[in-house]
Amino acid sequence: MPTLRAYLAPLGLLCLSSCLVACTTANEPTPAQAPASSTPVAPAVDKVLVPATPAELKEEFIQAQVKQGFTRTEVLAFLDKAKYNQGVIDAMTRPWEAKPWHVYYPIFLTEKRLDAGLAFWKKHEKTIAKAAAKYQVDPQIIVAIIGIETFYGQFTGNYPVIDSLYTLGFHYPPRATFFRKEFGELMKLVKEEHLDINTLKGSYAGAMGYGQFIPSSYRHYAVDFDNSGNRDLLQSPEDAIGSVANYFHEHGWQANAPVALPLVNSSQTAPKAKVWAGEKLNYKVANILTPTLSLADARDLDVSQKALLIKLEQADHDDYWIGLNNFYVITRYNRSPLYSMAVYQFSQQLKEQHAAKK
Repeated sequence: MPTLRAYLAPLGLLCLSSCLVACTTANEPTPAQAPASSTPVAPAVDKVLVPATPAELKEEFIQAQVKQGFTRTEVLAFLDKAKYNQGVIDAMTRPWEAKPWHVYYPIFLTEKRLDAGLAFWKKHEKTIAKAAAKYQVDPQIIVAIIGIETFYGQFTGNYPVIDSLYTLGFHYPPRATFFRKEFGELMKLVKEEHLDINTLKGSYAGAMGYGQFIPSSYRHYAVDFDNSGNRDLLQSPEDAIGSVANYFHEHGWQANAPVALPLVNSSQTAPKAKVWAGEKLNYKVANILTPTLSLADARDLDVSQKALLIKLEQADHDDYWIGLNNFYVITRYNRSPLYSMAVYQFSQQLKEQHAAKK
C-alpha cells in the first residue's frame, strides 16, 4: 500500500507530483454524415414534457402499490389520510445546510449538546459498546449522530409523516419522484411494524425517531437491538443505537480509520481540485494534495485511497479539509458536507470528553 509522509512545509510534498493523475476527457466522435436525399426532411421537433398533474401521479402511485401487493382500496384509503402541508414546502426550501459553515456549526456544536451526549453515552454505555463491537463502528459516531439528529430523542419532529411525504411526493417537483417512493415505503413500513399512521410524527422530510430514519432506511437498516420483538426507532434508544450502527456498517464504515483531516493552503488561490458537491468519489488523496495544499499535521497517509475535498466557509476565509472513506459514509446519512463535518467534529468532542471522564 503506497503511503506518503505529508508535512506542513511544502517541501515535504515534493515527491507527490509523481503521484498526481491527470484527468482528460476525450472528444466525442463526430457522427458520420448522412447520405444526401432528394426527399425533403422535416426539421426535428423537440418533445415538450408536460409535468404530470397530482391526479395523474396519484394514479401512477396506486398502480405501483398494487403491483407491490396492496389492493386499490387499501392504497386509496392511505392516500385519503394524507393532507397537503405548505409548511413542509417552506421548510424544504430553506434548509440549514444552505448556510455557510461559520453560521451552521454553532447551531450543533454546543456545550449543551455535548453534555447531553455524554449523559446519553453514560446511560447507555453497555448498549453503545455492544453495537460498536457488533457492527465495527466507532461508538462516538453513533452517539454524535443521535445527538445531531434529535438531541437524544428530545426533538424528533412535529410534522405528520404521512403529510410530509405526500406533500413532497406529489407537490414538490424537484424531488417528487424520491419522496413518492418514500411515501410508498411508508405504507409498507406502517403495515410491517404496526405503526399508527395517525399519530406518527417526524421531520418535514418524513424522517422518524431518535436517528431520523426515512421509511426506506427504517425498513432496510433498523434492528431489534433490545430483543423486544419489534424494531422501535421511535421509543427505544437501544434499537436506535443498534440501527444507527448497522446503517454505518452497511455503508462501509471502517472502525478506527481516519475520517477527515485539516489542510493548509499556502497559495493565494483556491485549490485546483474540485470541492466535493455530492458526486461519487472521483479523486484519490494524490489528486487533492499538492505542494501548496498539504496536511496540517504530518502523518503517513495512503495516497491511493479515494478522497474528497471539503471547503468550510469561515467569516473571513475558507478552511479546507480532505475527507476519506468514513467521511463519505457519513454523507450517506445526510448528503450535506456541512452536516457530515458537524457530526465528525462533534464525535471528536464526545470521544475526548468521554475518555477524560473515565
